[in-house]
Amino acid sequence: MTAPQDGPWLDDAAGRLVRPYTVSDGRTRPTTSLDLLSLVMATGATPLGYLGPEHSEALKLCAHPTSVAELAAHLKLPAAVTKVLLSDLVDCGAITTKPPTFHDNPTDRSLLEAVLDGLRRQL
Repeated sequence: MTAPQDGPWLDDAAGRLVRPYTVSDGRTRPTTSLDLLSLVMATGATPLGYLGPEHSEALKLCAHPTSVAELAAHLKLPAAVTKVLLSDLVDCGAITTKPPTFHDNPTDRSLLEAVLDGLRRQL
C-alpha cells in the first residue's frame, strides 16, 4: 500500500512506476560537471518554463547547500539522473554549484577507516 503523499507514482510491489530515464527525458549525461560531493544551492532565480515535479523538488531541497549525493538520496533517484536534473537547474540559473574541496587526501586510508567505524557505531 502506498502512502497518501506518494500518489500513483510508487507501488510497494513494483517500486517506482516512473522509470528514472523518463525523469531525465532519456538523457544520461549532465551538461554541467558535477561530482557526488559537489554542493548545490538555490540562487533565488525562478526557472523559466516548465521543468517538472522532480526539478521542483530538487530546487526546494537546494535551499541550503546540499551535496549531489544527499539530493539523490532525498529524491530517491540514481545519482546519474539527479545530476541531469541539477544540470538543468544550473543551465536555467536556478542553482549554483561549488566543487568539493579537499585539504587532505580524500582517499586516505585512516580517514576512510574512521568514517567506516563511525558508521558501524551508528548501526
